[in-house]
Amino acid sequence: MDVAFSGEIWFWKGPAPWYFVTVPDDECGELEAASRVVSYGGGMIPVTARIGGTEWTTSLFPQEGRYIVPLKVSVRKAEGLDVGNTVTVKLAVAL
Repeated sequence: MDVAFSGEIWFWKGPAPWYFVTVPDDECGELEAASRVVSYGGGMIPVTARIGGTEWTTSLFPQEGRYIVPLKVSVRKAEGLDVGNTVTVKLAVAL
């Protein structure tokens, strides 16, 4: 299953700070259905993600009825990204 969307990068400064992009509601419905098959616990969904020319493996985190995509430092540096940037994210979920 492949999903593509655009979203804004935001920062969570919790005990372990991270940058994320929130998956829009329409795509979250598809992912929720897939999570029943692929989740390894806690609703986490393993994916291959791509922004620009950078691809990486990660897991989507469920949050308040939606999913969020964590952005690794290496991805942000490779693509020159920061908080507030709007990016196109492509996700591949292996079913």
